Amino acid sequence: MYVSNQRMSNQTFRERLGLGESKAAAVSQIIGDAQDLNLIRLDDAQSTSRRYARYVPFWA
Repeated sequence: MYVSNQRMSNQTFRERLGLGESKAAAVSQIIGDAQDLNLIRLDDAQSTSRRYARYVPFWA
């Protein structure tokens, strides 16, 4: 996604995996785990909204 100049969000991740809205909590857990492992980071550290958070790879 980053190479395509797009940012990952909970919604775009679910769409890529073909999951519905009912799986939002599971996807949020995966995103949180990836953050804990420093594999991804928030795109905009100034944003306080978790609902509209966007993520980029750790190396970006």
